[in-house]
Amino acid sequence: MAEFLKRLVPQRFRKDGVVIPVVRLHGPIMSGGSKFRPTLNLASVAQQLDKAFAMKNSPAVALSINSPGGSPVQSRMIFDRIRALAEEKKKRVLVFVEDVAASGGYMIALAGDEIIADATSIVGSIGVVSGGFGFPELLKKIGVERRVYTAGENKVILDPFQPEKQSDIDYLKTLQLEIHDIFIEMVKARRGTVLADDPDLFSGLFWTGRKGLALGLVDRLGNLRDEVRTRYGADARIELIGAPKGLFGRRTPGVGGLMGADQIAAQAAAGLAETLEEKAMWGRYGL
Repeated sequence: MAEFLKRLVPQRFRKDGVVIPVVRLHGPIMSGGSKFRPTLNLASVAQQLDKAFAMKNSPAVALSINSPGGSPVQSRMIFDRIRALAEEKKKRVLVFVEDVAASGGYMIALAGDEIIADATSIVGSIGVVSGGFGFPELLKKIGVERRVYTAGENKVILDPFQPEKQSDIDYLKTLQLEIHDIFIEMVKARRGTVLADDPDLFSGLFWTGRKGLALGLVDRLGNLRDEVRTRYGADARIELIGAPKGLFGRRTPGVGGLMGADQIAAQAAAGLAETLEEKAMWGRYGL
Protein backbone atom coordinates (compact mmCIF):
# COMPACT_ATOMS: atom_id res chain seq x y z
CA MET A 1 0.00 0.00 0.00
CA ALA A 2 2.81 2.42 0.89
CA GLU A 3 4.49 1.80 -2.47
CA PHE A 4 1.21 2.38 -4.28
CA LEU A 5 0.59 5.67 -2.47
CA LYS A 6 4.14 6.80 -3.21
CA ARG A 7 3.51 6.36 -6.92
CA LEU A 8 0.60 8.80 -6.72
CA VAL A 9 2.95 11.57 -5.56
CA PRO A 10 4.55 13.57 -8.41
CA GLN A 11 8.20 12.61 -8.87
CA ARG A 12 9.50 16.07 -7.98
CA PHE A 13 8.00 15.72 -4.47
CA ARG A 14 9.32 12.23 -3.74
CA LYS A 15 12.29 11.82 -1.44
CA ASP A 16 13.73 8.64 -2.96
CA GLY A 17 16.36 10.08 -5.27
CA VAL A 18 17.70 13.27 -6.79
CA VAL A 19 15.56 14.92 -9.46
CA ILE A 20 17.32 16.93 -12.18
CA PRO A 21 15.09 19.28 -14.19
CA VAL A 22 15.72 19.38 -17.93
CA VAL A 23 14.92 22.28 -20.27
CA ARG A 24 15.01 21.61 -24.01
CA LEU A 25 16.45 24.46 -26.07
CA HIS A 26 15.76 23.24 -29.57
CA GLY A 27 15.42 24.91 -32.96
CA PRO A 28 16.62 28.02 -34.79
CA ILE A 29 17.10 31.07 -32.59
CA MET A 30 15.00 34.04 -33.64
CA SER A 31 12.52 36.49 -32.20
CA GLY A 32 8.82 36.13 -32.87
CA GLY A 33 7.42 32.73 -33.67
CA SER A 34 3.79 31.65 -33.72
CA LYS A 35 1.46 28.94 -32.48
CA PHE A 36 2.03 27.15 -35.76
CA ARG A 37 5.80 27.57 -35.91
CA PRO A 38 7.48 28.16 -32.55
CA THR A 39 11.05 29.42 -32.44
CA LEU A 40 13.76 29.51 -29.80
CA ASN A 41 14.05 32.85 -28.02
CA LEU A 42 13.99 34.21 -24.49
CA ALA A 43 10.22 34.73 -24.49
CA SER A 44 9.60 31.10 -25.47
CA VAL A 45 11.83 29.56 -22.78
CA ALA A 46 11.83 32.04 -19.89
CA GLN A 47 9.06 30.28 -17.95
CA GLN A 48 10.68 26.85 -18.32
CA LEU A 49 14.01 28.21 -17.12
CA ASP A 50 12.42 29.93 -14.13
CA LYS A 51 10.55 26.75 -13.20
CA ALA A 52 13.63 24.54 -13.54
CA PHE A 53 15.86 26.74 -11.40
CA ALA A 54 13.10 27.11 -8.79
CA MET A 55 13.25 23.39 -7.91
CA LYS A 56 14.85 23.76 -4.48
CA ASN A 57 16.05 20.20 -3.92
CA SER A 58 17.75 19.86 -7.30
CA PRO A 59 21.52 20.44 -7.21
CA ALA A 60 21.72 21.18 -10.93
CA VAL A 61 19.72 22.11 -14.01
CA ALA A 62 20.30 20.28 -17.28
CA LEU A 63 19.90 21.97 -20.66
CA SER A 64 19.40 19.91 -23.79
CA ILE A 65 20.56 21.98 -26.77
CA ASN A 66 19.91 21.26 -30.42
CA SER A 67 20.22 24.46 -32.44
CA PRO A 68 22.02 25.60 -35.60
CA GLY A 69 22.06 29.18 -34.32
CA GLY A 70 20.30 32.34 -35.39
CA SER A 71 19.85 35.68 -33.67
CA PRO A 72 22.93 36.74 -31.66
CA VAL A 73 20.71 39.01 -29.54
CA GLN A 74 18.33 36.24 -28.50
CA SER A 75 21.28 33.88 -27.97
CA ARG A 76 22.94 36.32 -25.57
CA MET A 77 19.67 37.04 -23.80
CA ILE A 78 19.10 33.33 -23.14
CA PHE A 79 22.74 32.96 -22.05
CA ASP A 80 22.42 35.90 -19.65
CA ARG A 81 19.16 34.59 -18.16
CA ILE A 82 20.65 31.15 -17.53
CA ARG A 83 23.74 32.56 -15.82
CA ALA A 84 21.67 34.99 -13.73
CA LEU A 85 19.39 32.19 -12.52
CA ALA A 86 22.33 29.87 -11.84
CA GLU A 87 24.01 32.47 -9.65
CA GLU A 88 20.77 33.49 -7.92
CA LYS A 89 19.67 29.91 -7.15
CA LYS A 90 23.21 28.56 -6.58
CA LYS A 91 22.76 25.70 -9.05
CA ARG A 92 25.17 24.00 -11.41
CA VAL A 93 24.29 24.08 -15.11
CA LEU A 94 24.94 20.99 -17.20
CA VAL A 95 24.61 21.42 -20.97
CA PHE A 96 24.00 18.40 -23.17
CA VAL A 97 24.48 18.82 -26.93
CA GLU A 98 22.31 16.69 -29.20
CA ASP A 99 22.70 16.96 -32.99
CA VAL A 100 24.18 20.44 -33.05
CA ALA A 101 25.08 23.41 -30.87
CA ALA A 102 26.61 25.77 -33.40
CA SER A 103 26.88 29.53 -33.77
CA GLY A 104 24.14 30.98 -31.51
CA GLY A 105 23.43 27.47 -30.27
CA TYR A 106 26.99 27.22 -29.02
CA MET A 107 26.73 30.72 -27.53
CA ILE A 108 23.86 29.43 -25.37
CA ALA A 109 25.86 26.30 -24.51
CA LEU A 110 28.53 28.56 -23.00
CA ALA A 111 26.11 29.20 -20.13
CA GLY A 112 26.85 25.68 -18.90
CA ASP A 113 29.35 25.01 -16.14
CA GLU A 114 30.05 21.87 -18.12
CA ILE A 115 29.27 20.97 -21.73
CA ILE A 116 28.69 17.30 -22.57
CA ALA A 117 28.27 16.23 -26.20
CA ASP A 118 27.89 13.06 -28.20
CA ALA A 119 30.97 12.09 -30.20
CA THR A 120 29.00 12.75 -33.40
CA SER A 121 27.41 16.04 -32.31
CA ILE A 122 28.33 19.22 -34.18
CA VAL A 123 29.78 22.10 -32.15
CA GLY A 124 31.49 25.41 -32.85
CA SER A 125 30.84 27.70 -35.82
CA ILE A 126 32.10 30.66 -33.77
CA GLY A 127 31.42 33.35 -36.32
CA VAL A 128 28.74 35.64 -37.72
CA VAL A 129 26.75 35.26 -40.93
CA SER A 130 24.20 37.46 -42.68
CA GLY A 131 22.22 36.41 -45.71
CA GLY A 132 19.56 37.65 -48.04
CA PHE A 133 18.43 37.94 -51.64
CA GLY A 134 18.67 40.62 -54.30
CA PHE A 135 15.87 41.35 -56.78
CA PRO A 136 16.81 44.40 -58.91
CA GLU A 137 17.04 42.45 -62.20
CA LEU A 138 13.76 40.67 -61.50
CA LEU A 139 12.00 44.02 -61.09
CA LYS A 140 13.29 45.12 -64.48
CA LYS A 141 12.05 41.95 -66.19
CA ILE A 142 8.54 42.24 -64.82
CA GLY A 143 8.35 46.00 -65.42
CA VAL A 144 8.23 47.17 -61.81
CA GLU A 145 9.86 50.44 -60.81
CA ARG A 146 11.24 50.74 -57.27
CA ARG A 147 10.44 54.12 -55.64
CA VAL A 148 11.99 55.03 -52.29
CA TYR A 149 11.92 58.42 -50.59
CA THR A 150 14.11 58.98 -47.54
CA ALA A 151 15.36 61.61 -45.13
CA GLY A 152 18.87 60.37 -44.39
CA GLU A 153 21.31 59.15 -47.00
CA ASN A 154 21.77 55.71 -45.43
CA LYS A 155 18.12 54.81 -44.78
CA VAL A 156 18.02 52.28 -47.63
CA ILE A 157 21.34 50.58 -46.98
CA LEU A 158 21.35 46.96 -48.22
CA ASP A 159 17.96 47.35 -49.91
CA PRO A 160 17.38 44.00 -51.71
CA PHE A 161 15.48 45.76 -54.51
CA GLN A 162 18.42 47.99 -55.46
CA PRO A 163 21.87 47.09 -56.86
CA GLU A 164 24.36 46.13 -54.16
CA LYS A 165 26.84 48.81 -53.10
CA GLN A 166 30.36 48.11 -51.87
CA SER A 167 29.98 50.79 -49.18
CA ASP A 168 26.93 48.94 -47.83
CA ILE A 169 28.84 45.65 -47.74
CA ASP A 170 31.78 47.27 -45.97
CA TYR A 171 29.48 48.73 -43.32
CA LEU A 172 27.78 45.37 -42.75
CA LYS A 173 31.20 43.75 -42.33
CA THR A 174 32.09 46.21 -39.54
CA LEU A 175 28.93 45.17 -37.67
CA GLN A 176 29.70 41.49 -38.19
CA LEU A 177 33.26 41.90 -36.93
CA GLU A 178 32.04 43.67 -33.79
CA ILE A 179 29.53 40.91 -33.03
CA HIS A 180 32.20 38.31 -33.77
CA ASP A 181 34.54 39.97 -31.25
CA ILE A 182 31.80 39.82 -28.60
CA PHE A 183 31.26 36.12 -29.35
CA ILE A 184 35.00 35.42 -29.06
CA GLU A 185 35.14 37.30 -25.75
CA MET A 186 32.31 35.12 -24.41
CA VAL A 187 34.06 31.91 -25.45
CA LYS A 188 37.34 32.98 -23.86
CA ALA A 189 35.62 34.13 -20.67
CA ARG A 190 33.77 30.83 -20.22
CA ARG A 191 36.25 28.36 -21.78
CA GLY A 192 39.58 30.20 -21.78
CA THR A 193 41.40 27.84 -19.42
CA VAL A 194 40.71 24.75 -21.54
CA LEU A 195 40.74 26.08 -25.10
CA ALA A 196 43.32 24.66 -27.48
CA ASP A 197 45.69 26.97 -29.33
CA ASP A 198 44.21 26.41 -32.78
CA PRO A 199 44.18 29.11 -35.49
CA ASP A 200 40.82 27.88 -36.80
CA LEU A 201 39.03 28.03 -33.46
CA PHE A 202 37.28 31.35 -34.16
CA SER A 203 37.17 31.07 -37.94
CA GLY A 204 33.56 29.90 -38.15
CA LEU A 205 34.48 26.25 -38.69
CA PHE A 206 32.56 23.55 -36.85
CA TRP A 207 33.58 20.12 -35.59
CA THR A 208 32.28 16.85 -34.20
CA GLY A 209 31.90 16.48 -30.46
CA ARG A 210 35.03 14.33 -30.37
CA LYS A 211 37.14 17.02 -32.05
CA GLY A 212 35.38 19.65 -29.96
CA LEU A 213 36.64 17.86 -26.85
CA ALA A 214 40.22 18.08 -28.11
CA LEU A 215 39.74 21.78 -28.88
CA GLY A 216 38.29 22.52 -25.45
CA LEU A 217 34.85 23.43 -26.76
CA VAL A 218 33.23 20.65 -24.70
CA ASP A 219 34.23 19.00 -21.42
CA ARG A 220 33.38 15.38 -22.07
CA LEU A 221 31.50 12.99 -24.31
CA GLY A 222 28.31 11.38 -23.08
CA ASN A 223 24.55 11.64 -22.83
CA LEU A 224 22.08 13.11 -20.37
CA ARG A 225 20.67 9.94 -18.77
CA ASP A 226 24.00 8.23 -18.14
CA GLU A 227 25.68 11.42 -16.93
CA VAL A 228 22.93 12.16 -14.40
CA ARG A 229 23.03 8.63 -13.00
CA THR A 230 26.82 8.65 -12.79
CA ARG A 231 26.81 11.93 -10.87
CA TYR A 232 23.78 11.53 -8.65
CA GLY A 233 23.23 7.79 -8.30
CA ALA A 234 21.27 5.04 -10.02
CA ASP A 235 17.99 6.27 -8.54
CA ALA A 236 18.45 9.83 -9.84
CA ARG A 237 15.69 10.95 -12.20
CA ILE A 238 15.32 13.60 -14.88
CA GLU A 239 12.18 15.72 -15.15
CA LEU A 240 11.44 17.49 -18.43
CA ILE A 241 10.17 21.01 -17.87
CA GLY A 242 7.60 21.59 -20.62
CA ALA A 243 6.44 24.78 -22.29
CA PRO A 244 3.37 26.50 -20.81
CA LYS A 245 0.03 25.38 -22.26
CA GLY A 246 -2.74 27.51 -23.67
CA LEU A 247 -6.49 27.30 -23.14
CA PHE A 248 -6.89 24.14 -25.20
CA GLY A 249 -3.77 22.42 -23.95
CA ARG A 250 -1.53 23.36 -26.86
CA ARG A 251 2.06 24.41 -26.34
CA THR A 252 2.31 28.14 -26.92
CA PRO A 253 5.55 30.04 -27.54
CA GLY A 254 4.04 33.34 -26.51
CA VAL A 255 0.86 35.30 -26.09
CA GLY A 256 -1.37 35.82 -29.08
CA GLY A 257 -4.97 36.38 -30.07
CA LEU A 258 -7.28 35.07 -32.74
CA MET A 259 -6.21 35.72 -36.32
CA GLY A 260 -8.28 36.67 -39.32
CA ALA A 261 -8.01 35.05 -42.75
CA ASP A 262 -5.67 37.75 -44.03
CA GLN A 263 -3.36 37.31 -41.04
CA ILE A 264 -3.33 33.54 -41.49
CA ALA A 265 -2.44 33.96 -45.19
CA ALA A 266 0.32 36.44 -44.36
CA GLN A 267 1.73 34.09 -41.73
CA ALA A 268 1.61 31.21 -44.20
CA ALA A 269 3.64 33.19 -46.74
CA ALA A 270 6.11 34.33 -44.11
CA GLY A 271 6.26 30.81 -42.75
CA LEU A 272 7.32 29.44 -46.15
CA ALA A 273 10.26 31.84 -46.32
CA GLU A 274 11.19 31.09 -42.72
CA THR A 275 10.98 27.35 -43.37
CA LEU A 276 13.39 27.66 -46.30
CA GLU A 277 15.72 29.75 -44.16
CA GLU A 278 15.51 27.21 -41.34
CA LYS A 279 16.29 24.33 -43.69
CA ALA A 280 19.32 26.23 -44.95
CA MET A 281 20.53 26.76 -41.37
CA TRP A 282 20.29 23.07 -40.53
CA GLY A 283 21.68 22.13 -43.95
CA ARG A 284 24.98 23.89 -43.20
CA TYR A 285 25.67 21.12 -40.70
CA GLY A 286 24.49 18.25 -42.87
CA LEU A 287 21.15 17.90 -41.08
